[in-house]
Amino acid sequence: MIRLELGNTFKVLQVNGIAGMNMPEHISTKEAVIIVQKGTAILKMKGINHALKLNESLIVPAGEKHELQVTEDFQVVVIMESDSEIKFINS
Repeated sequence: MIRLELGNTFKVLQVNGIAGMNMPEHISTKEAVIIVQKGTAILKMKGINHALKLNESLIVPAGEKHELQVTEDFQVVVIMESDSEIKFINS
């Protein structure tokens, strides 16, 4: 994860993943917007598999457990409030 921008209200992160990589179950403490710039992945949330692909977006509600399985080299931009944190469930 790379922080691209940090403002008074929002921050922008870039997340990269290699095919076969998994991001374990985690939450964002505040709502987050995911925008896919490259590749494909499956975001598992509330028992539903959301297929993420180029130019698609998804809003992840605050506190909602989710995990990511990268199916093709992947790059996303994540926009969230400046004070929001990503917390892994089993760490």
